[in-house]
Amino acid sequence: MFDIRIAGPDDAEALGDVHAAGWEAAYAPFFSPEFAALGVSDRRTRWHARIGEGILLLASFEGRPLALSWSGASPRRPGWAEVYGFYGHPDGWGSGIAPALMARTLVRLRAEGHERVHLWTLRDTPRSRRFYEKNGYVPTGASRSHDFGDGKPLAQVEYAREC
Repeated sequence: MFDIRIAGPDDAEALGDVHAAGWEAAYAPFFSPEFAALGVSDRRTRWHARIGEGILLLASFEGRPLALSWSGASPRRPGWAEVYGFYGHPDGWGSGIAPALMARTLVRLRAEGHERVHLWTLRDTPRSRRFYEKNGYVPTGASRSHDFGDGKPLAQVEYAREC
């Protein structure tokens, strides 16, 4: 039903489109309109430099890219994996593509030898938190502040699960 594959150099624009649309819908409301517009623009072009770093998966439906997953070894938790980024285009929300992509991400991480995985998400995004919880992630109780570049740090919470 869904095509899920490792992203290659020719996918950078599609990755940017998915990331920008998903980020704008979920996170732009936390920022000033000017900063949010810069964030959307930046997310459209940053994937060219990330192809080949970690495990980068792109999920499509009927040829249209609708979700991405970027993961690999955790720099914070030795021996663990981390989902660095997981974004869905709003046009794919509710379609089942994101859970399918998460399941494939976990398979890839297990194949790389990881037994546990963690991720960080904004504390005040109930939609993303529900998604992670429905996909077996549980809050670890850890939190941190993250400054996205506007000088106004936002609270993030950590989730974890077995791969």
